[in-house]
Amino acid sequence: MQRTPITPRSDWQKQVEAKGLLFHTLEDGTPYWDESAAYHFSAAEIDTLEAAGNELQTMCLAAAQHIIDNKRYAELDIPTQAIPAIEWAWNAEPPALYGRFDISWAGTSSGQTPKLLEYNADTPTSLLEAAVIQWSWLEEVGPQLASHSFLPFTAKPDQFNSIHDRLIAKWKDVAPYLSEPLYFAGLDNPEDQLTLTYLRDTAQQAGLETLQMFMEEIGWNDEQQAFMDPNEDPMRSIFKLYPWEAMLAEEFGPHALTSYQSATAAVSWIEPIWKTLLSNKGILPILWQLYPNHELLLEAHFENPGNMRNYVRKPLLSREGANITVVRDNATVAATEGTYHGRQIYQALAPEAVFQTAAGASKYPVLGLWMVDQECSGLGIRESSGLITDNLSSFVPHFFL
Repeated sequence: MQRTPITPRSDWQKQVEAKGLLFHTLEDGTPYWDESAAYHFSAAEIDTLEAAGNELQTMCLAAAQHIIDNKRYAELDIPTQAIPAIEWAWNAEPPALYGRFDISWAGTSSGQTPKLLEYNADTPTSLLEAAVIQWSWLEEVGPQLASHSFLPFTAKPDQFNSIHDRLIAKWKDVAPYLSEPLYFAGLDNPEDQLTLTYLRDTAQQAGLETLQMFMEEIGWNDEQQAFMDPNEDPMRSIFKLYPWEAMLAEEFGPHALTSYQSATAAVSWIEPIWKTLLSNKGILPILWQLYPNHELLLEAHFENPGNMRNYVRKPLLSREGANITVVRDNATVAATEGTYHGRQIYQALAPEAVFQTAAGASKYPVLGLWMVDQECSGLGIRESSGLITDNLSSFVPHFFL
């Protein structure tokens, strides 16, 4: 695994916009989509990452079963009223689509194995960048990579990326279990709407009739006991890019729970509510308890750091790197603010994964392993200049040989 400088395409902004990525540059002019570098992996390293994603998925599903069997919901601050719906959905297996493991790793030469940071199992974003934008970049730039003196190869560079095709295949697989139109709903912000638009496109390519709207446009009709769209039509299948914990706190939260098991007005919610068990960072200490010293895991605990001197403190629920504290030798070395509070977990600091730019700046990549239909299907990399990855971190493409 190497961080390789690459000459950006002269019209890269136009190229990514044509593929749907409109917020490619931050307000200060820094590229969010950064093709001035690429991460270069060996084929064996990609095999390692794919195997890690699949093994972690198996472990996480076993951990979810453990939580249900042992009623450990309180440790994850799961609301009591949500438990029947979680257990019903877990057993009934309604359609589930995707998720993303965030991994820390500096490659084989580091002497370390990939380490799980967390699982974005409910509302992962940066999907278009991983599935489409970096693939189109490789198709155009790939033939020219051989001209770089630091890439002495004759084979064609490839990319760990079957995300797009697998999403379409999964939509086809679940189509018989959905009522059309399939609604796509989320908040009114560019990142979420971009992800929704892309996922909607994959569903349409699978032959599904779709509609897109904002979460606040979803209504509830007491008489029909159904969620309604702005045209007063009942909604039976909804992909929501909106966290379950936020939904449950809304006025219509109780209806989202009861509609799961309604005989007359059932709603297929994607992602299903059992994903709350995996998207909650409380899954990390539970995984450590179930698989102590597993090579893919970092030591993690509820309540306190135990004997750890180097660790990260995280809320059970947070997004985009908010409310994170990094501690080294029992001293805080980095912290972010935010609106996520409540119970915390303590996770060992991962082995250092840092790469230097030509100018000597440090870059910290987080490897996003995309799971589609429970299978590891691709890789996307977010890169930051500090220890904490947040919503301003760049997306950098990758390739392997």
